[in-house]
Amino acid sequence: MILMLLGPPGAGKGTQSQIISDKLGIPQLSTGDMLRAAVKAGTPVGLKAKKIMAEGGLVHDEIVIGIISDRISEPDCAKGFILDGFPRTLTQADALDKLLKSKGRKIDGVIELKVDDTKLVERIECRARETLAAGGTVRPDDNAEALKTRLIAYYRETAPIIGYYFAHGLLRTIDGMAPIEDVNGKIEEILTEFEAV
Repeated sequence: MILMLLGPPGAGKGTQSQIISDKLGIPQLSTGDMLRAAVKAGTPVGLKAKKIMAEGGLVHDEIVIGIISDRISEPDCAKGFILDGFPRTLTQADALDKLLKSKGRKIDGVIELKVDDTKLVERIECRARETLAAGGTVRPDDNAEALKTRLIAYYRETAPIIGYYFAHGLLRTIDGMAPIEDVNGKIEEILTEFEAV
């Protein structure tokens, strides 16, 4: 099964993707994680992406699409995968459809996590505090100023793909502000619906 989670930064896509990944035994593919790993490793892609990401901007399509194409060709993606943070634009959505079609695959469903933007700053700041408390390193974009930049980019670039997937009959929307367990329960109901199609 190939799934996609949509929602603004801090909506809980990563948390829910990991739960689904564990239950279905398919990998969670977070372009953000893949890009951050490339930045940390100092790869050519990482060096190109580093400045853009630190400012909360969107990394160029050809970089992201190349990373996705390579990743979904790996053996652990044979039974499916969950896309978290990709596509972010209509151009990327179209490129993803073409990429999957070239590999004889298609998206089975898209789940949008609706959230209250005013609560997202609190979520991001809480995530940063918890990361520090656990001895981790806070992401450079986990702060209120970068979040505002990321939200502007989300509504300008990413929000239009909600209509794209709705028009293709793939979109389901749930309340991302509910407790994690409730959100996951709703996702499980939707997954049953996707599997029945």
